[in-house]
Amino acid sequence: MATQDYAASIQGVSIRVTRLDSAGNLLNGAGDSYTTSAFIRTSFTPEYEEGDEITEKAADGTVCVVYKSPDTLKRITMEIAICEPDPELTQLMSGGLLLRKNLGTFGAPNRKSIGWSSPAVGDDPAAAGVAVEVWSNAIKDGKKSSTLPYFHWVFPYCKVRQSGDRVIENGLLANTFEGYGLGNANFGSGLDGRWEFPVATERPYSYARSTWAPTGRNGFYTWHDTLSAAVSNKAVTSNVVTLTTSSAHGFATGDQVVVAGVDANLNGTYTITATPSTTQFRYAKTTGDVSSTAVSPTGTAIVGANSRDVTDFTSQGSTSAYNVPGNNDYNADLPIDFIIASNEDPQA
Repeated sequence: MATQDYAASIQGVSIRVTRLDSAGNLLNGAGDSYTTSAFIRTSFTPEYEEGDEITEKAADGTVCVVYKSPDTLKRITMEIAICEPDPELTQLMSGGLLLRKNLGTFGAPNRKSIGWSSPAVGDDPAAAGVAVEVWSNAIKDGKKSSTLPYFHWVFPYCKVRQSGDRVIENGLLANTFEGYGLGNANFGSGLDGRWEFPVATERPYSYARSTWAPTGRNGFYTWHDTLSAAVSNKAVTSNVVTLTTSSAHGFATGDQVVVAGVDANLNGTYTITATPSTTQFRYAKTTGDVSSTAVSPTGTAIVGANSRDVTDFTSQGSTSAYNVPGNNDYNADLPIDFIIASNEDPQA
């Protein structure tokens, strides 16, 4: 019996680049993980250290001993090419400064990343490095495989920088990054727990067939595994539902939550609009007001019910903490922000 279906890897589907800390742990805050389908290629080449060759000759000139140590893998070299001068992805992979402008008003800001400035002379552009994941289609008999339709490629520790010529001409401005990759055991099961072979991340690269790829997502997201909490109290005021959980829920604004066992009118799938505390969350629902009432028996609230979920920070978004490592508000005096604001932002 065949042990696999012999599918081919054809076409790139999406790429996810995630910032690492100095120990190689994946960072999962606002502006730390970027997903896009707008890439041209991701290529890698295993680089081997040639083993020493030892040859000894006898006194009469004949070879009496010959031995060659095995070649050993020491790292991979990588190249990533993207379709457009994407300032956010460029800053994530290659350091430098994001250039942002408020395209709204002072009272209703709409800050967007409109450019990028290279690292300063002498700066390390790659900082602590990134983890790179790439998905491609698994094609069998001319169509996508019905069971495991994607290949999931994992490069757990990469240090890359911009490379090659930048040519402004009658054609596409190439945006290429190159560098090297090594193993990183701290990658573990990945941001959302989907990588099923954490021990393999001690190696520079791995791949496995997958049921899922982040299709249709472009921008910054935080990723997490399935979260579940017991709902002990409900209330509705002016079409806003507030549910209280028995313990800290771990949910975030923007998460999709599945509510069950609370109230026939309040059960369903919703987007969380606010998390006033670690044990409360809110969502919009057009319905009558309900005074604070205990839920007995307790209901359930699940984020990531369909395997896993993400929180969308929407690429080119407008929150004050947008794309700021450490989730700090913009402050021109703090270099950690990696951001320069336009001096033409609205002031009134």
